[in-house]
Amino acid sequence: MRLAATAALLIPLIAAAPVQQGTSQKAGPGIKWGPAPAVFPAGAQMAVMQGDPSSSGLFTVRLKMPNGYRIAPHTHPTDEHVTVISGNFRVGMGTTMDAKGMTTLKAGDFITAPANQAHYAMARGNTIVQVHAMGPFALTYVNPADAPRTSSPR
Repeated sequence: MRLAATAALLIPLIAAAPVQQGTSQKAGPGIKWGPAPAVFPAGAQMAVMQGDPSSSGLFTVRLKMPNGYRIAPHTHPTDEHVTVISGNFRVGMGTTMDAKGMTTLKAGDFITAPANQAHYAMARGNTIVQVHAMGPFALTYVNPADAPRTSSPR
């Protein structure tokens, strides 16, 4: 009886409690694309979907790459969770880019690159991937000469 009385008092309180709103971002023209940061080779565009990649905490970005776009072997200090939104995203693990050792991921496929583990990527066709990770975002090229700031002007 006591349990029923307590429940009767709590149910209206729970029903009246404010619901915390999540954040949402619709695909399409609402996404604000801009040039990818200088740590990426020229030609890609990036959109921040959630959070702030330059700060501590969770963030989600999308990277739009033209056909043939390559990202040389690199590492991140945190796990990188990647979902292919469109196109074909070829990925490989290791310190040397090896086209034969790459796996092709299609729209809807997912991969996690573990923290501090070297990996590389290439777009086949116009490709969009979504990256979800903990910030601040950092990308360190295995070979410093591959870094766009030192290998070619942006």
